[in-house]
Amino acid sequence: MSYSCAVITISDKGYRGEREDTSGPAIRALAEEKGFEVVYTSIVPDEVEMIKGELIKCADELNISLVLTTGGTGFSPRDITPEATLAVIERETRGIPEAMRAESLKITPRGCLSRSVAGIRASTLIINLPGSKKAALENLNAVLDAVEHGMDMLASSGSADCASGEKPVLKKTAPSMDAWLKDAKNSENADKCGMFLFHNGVVRATAKAEVRNGEENAPAVRGMVFDYDEKKVSAAVEKALTMEGIYYARVWLNKGELSVGDNIMLVLLGGDTRPHTVDALNALVGELKENCVTEKEIY
Repeated sequence: MSYSCAVITISDKGYRGEREDTSGPAIRALAEEKGFEVVYTSIVPDEVEMIKGELIKCADELNISLVLTTGGTGFSPRDITPEATLAVIERETRGIPEAMRAESLKITPRGCLSRSVAGIRASTLIINLPGSKKAALENLNAVLDAVEHGMDMLASSGSADCASGEKPVLKKTAPSMDAWLKDAKNSENADKCGMFLFHNGVVRATAKAEVRNGEENAPAVRGMVFDYDEKKVSAAVEKALTMEGIYYARVWLNKGELSVGDNIMLVLLGGDTRPHTVDALNALVGELKENCVTEKEIY
């Protein structure tokens, strides 16, 4: 199983171009070596709101499975990565940073000073790593194999089968619409939005052939195999944000073998007027359906 991954470097000097980022590329190389597909990288300063924004974007808009941050986990007054992470995750996974600190303590007694945290937001796992290249690689190597099994469980509709070794079906849990709307109303351009519109696509029992083509006697649908291209989804969201009057866009897509009634996608758009927001919502959903996803009905 190949999971998507994001690497976010958190450094004031790195963001200003005053220091070369060595830990970010090293983490990316290790993640790719282990079979992860790194689809997003960025460098941000040690600012809580900017870190939170990147984490939320990776989890809620880009639907990335694993987000690795590097930097900002020490005792300096500017080291606030753990606080920003705790503000956006929904469930802590305390065993991961405990294992990383235990590994660091084998090398240096200063390993106990790391304040790294890890946790889950929707179906995304976020892990803080130290800022130094050496320590980041040591920490990540200590947990990455176990993390993949945890991600199997996170992505499954139930618990992963620990004994069989078989990969679970990757049906995801939909995020909270209330939480989405709260985040939207606290976003940078919220004061420009006169309305927010949701779209919630679900698996229906009526076949596409009947609904779209008027075909009679089409067999009833009992489920769907659903997948998507993360890079195309990201591009579609960015395109929506360039449309007139649109100041907020967020997308979540499901994955795997779904049942009738399961969520396929959630889309939230914020715009200045109803016509602009309705038009943009129709355009974004159409782009997602036509160019970003694959759907195979099960009869």
